[in-house]
Amino acid sequence: MESVAAEGDGGVPTAATPRAAVADDLVVDEALVRTLLAEQLPHLQDLPLRPVEHAGNDHHMLRLGDDLCVRLPAAPHAVPQTAKEQVWLPLLGPRLPLPVPAVRGVGRPSPRFPAPWTVLGWLAGQPAAVVGVEDPVALAEDLAAFLVALRGVDPTGGPRPGPHSAFRGAPLDQGDDEVRALLYRLHGRERDRATGLWGDALEARATDEPCWFHGDVSTHNLLVRDGRLVAVVDLGLAGVGDPACDTVLLWTRLHGAARDAYREGLALDEATWARGRGWALWKALVMLTNRPPGQAELARHVLDELFAGV
Repeated sequence: MESVAAEGDGGVPTAATPRAAVADDLVVDEALVRTLLAEQLPHLQDLPLRPVEHAGNDHHMLRLGDDLCVRLPAAPHAVPQTAKEQVWLPLLGPRLPLPVPAVRGVGRPSPRFPAPWTVLGWLAGQPAAVVGVEDPVALAEDLAAFLVALRGVDPTGGPRPGPHSAFRGAPLDQGDDEVRALLYRLHGRERDRATGLWGDALEARATDEPCWFHGDVSTHNLLVRDGRLVAVVDLGLAGVGDPACDTVLLWTRLHGAARDAYREGLALDEATWARGRGWALWKALVMLTNRPPGQAELARHVLDELFAGV
């Protein structure tokens, strides 16, 4: 687990302003991207470039023409995510019931940008975190069906959990020391309850064979159009391991009948849900003292849901 940022909810930039990339002295902007295109993908160099709103924290994104976008890692930890997506998105996409980003061009590390980068197909829609959802039950059902299909893809040769996935999909005990330290952000009865939840999660060992997981199931990575879920994006943390990390949306964003639909649709055993509560607890503890707007509030909400026994 990595506690630098809890991906997905809160603190997401609203516009693709130039900022530091994989090297401290390198700024990603339109001029750099156009130069990279001219050097490596010259057939795309004359297409219009413009910023992408809600691009996230780990990658820079610029829209390229009407049908493409350029995605570049924004920090060293995101570099292996990019390389992984270039290999696996073309294999996963045709096997899933909702669109995921399609690789349309592969950029190589170069003196101008020392990391791989990708041209992806543009997927129309807005993040559910931004526009909301008219029918949250339908979204929960559609998302669960997507994740079940993802779990069903042949995992042979797929990337096992590690730094590339921020250890999503790994056994929870690899993060035990971190969580034990984070528990001191709580006090009294809350710390006792959180310690019990964590202990239960550790005891609920995975017994099924490793399968594909998304790793960052959040409303920022669910694209909505006309009120319905139309695509799932950002598979940078995906891998082959324990899918318990993909349950966390139950406590972060779902309520009532939508929560029930998600739980039923995922068709996971109780041990997996127990480990999912461990992932949700970790996420909440990480965000509890974060400064980006909304993260501490979301952390408080998740803790309340967990302590209510949801």
